[in-house]
Amino acid sequence: MLATGEPSFRESVDLMFDRAVALMDLSPGLARKIKVCNSTYTVRFGVRLRGKIETFTGYRSVHSEHMEPVKGGIRYSLGVNQDEVEALAALMTYKCALVETPFGGSKGGLCIDPRAWDEHELEQITRRFAYELIKRDLIHPAQNVPAPDMGTGEREMAWIADQYARMNTTDINAKACVTGKPPHAGGIQGRVEATGRGVQYALREFFRHPEDVAKTGLAGGLDGKRVIVQGLGNVGYHAAKFLSQEDGARIIAVIERDGAVLNEAGLNIDDLRAHIAATGGVAGYPHAQHVTDGAAVLEQPCDILIPAALEGVIHLGNAARIQAPLILEAANGPITFGADEILREKGCVIIPDMYANAGGVTVSYFEWVKNLSHIRFGRMQRRAEEARSRLLVEELERLSSDQGLGWTMAEDFKDRFLTGSDELALVRSGLDDTMRTAYQSMREVWHGRNDVQDLRTAAYLVSIDRVSKTYRSKGL
Repeated sequence: MLATGEPSFRESVDLMFDRAVALMDLSPGLARKIKVCNSTYTVRFGVRLRGKIETFTGYRSVHSEHMEPVKGGIRYSLGVNQDEVEALAALMTYKCALVETPFGGSKGGLCIDPRAWDEHELEQITRRFAYELIKRDLIHPAQNVPAPDMGTGEREMAWIADQYARMNTTDINAKACVTGKPPHAGGIQGRVEATGRGVQYALREFFRHPEDVAKTGLAGGLDGKRVIVQGLGNVGYHAAKFLSQEDGARIIAVIERDGAVLNEAGLNIDDLRAHIAATGGVAGYPHAQHVTDGAAVLEQPCDILIPAALEGVIHLGNAARIQAPLILEAANGPITFGADEILREKGCVIIPDMYANAGGVTVSYFEWVKNLSHIRFGRMQRRAEEARSRLLVEELERLSSDQGLGWTMAEDFKDRFLTGSDELALVRSGLDDTMRTAYQSMREVWHGRNDVQDLRTAAYLVSIDRVSKTYRSKGL
């Protein structure tokens, strides 16, 4: 328990787990087995940099091996610690079960500020960290498959994959040891945007159900909804971009490390992102009002609040002042257990992290399958789809001509209809289907049981039930 009276991140996850298990017919022994973290490996290694040896501390935690490989990202941050890594590993277990990807839960982290090192130095550090994990099978295509997380991306995943291949020269499936790689290095189209795209699909699915939307006091669809996004990293940027450009939502505020910018008319997300890239923050952005106290903007009136950066940003100290009727957790654990209780009592609807940000692991699953099958999606069927569609169009046009009907198809329709599904289209289709199906499984519990009042508890119930069934099938 922290000094503020808040539970730690891992304790918050455990308390939410306990709240759900209390509603289940699960033996105490099995509940305990699912809850505890199986193992955490701590590594301390040295790298010679700038004329001296620097020592770094990293972690790889395995929460549950009810299915293997276990899956979970590697984050680079000075805030990385064992408690955080174990909490994130637990969330990965429940997340994978909820969206039905065949993985157990794992997570990794390196206590480092990636901005403090040059690229070649960061490569040395990453390769040595990967070496320490690989030699203990904590990175392996069939046992433990990392992915990007906060502070890491395609570049780091490519280094790790290459390091694994160097150490396992005869493993034909070496590229499957990690996901989130660049497309030219065994990655998959749509992976970089996947978590943000999943946020968009999650909100679209929520707004397809008027009964659910009514619980927030809102009405209609996403068009015109006022959105505040906290964190314009990979997830927050893509979520804000897609929601504003494709669904008509209005991003009225963005919160970053140096404050927040507000514009009731809506922010141009690409323009703001370019400003952040050029200056390092949101301060000085000419098309919005700058507020130094970014955390206070979480409490501004809006329709949808999307915390997309760090855990614990909504806590006992500010939960009562949050005005958003709908919160979507694009980050992992942005709402503490105590804050969750306050928000639920206020009637706030929370779309939980284990569902809302599952787009990343879903598309990682597609990438892993692609690496194991050694063929890109769409390669065999795309032209066959186009040929069948062309036959249909030509026959309809022939019938129109023969019967003298005089109608023709619009060229843009023909172009779209005659285009077969490439890898990106198939990835988006699979992600959309996954997010819809997972939401419906939560919704069935949320609306079907009188003792379940919120989506988070429903998500835990679905996940824990699936994990428990897998353990039972193993004889536990």
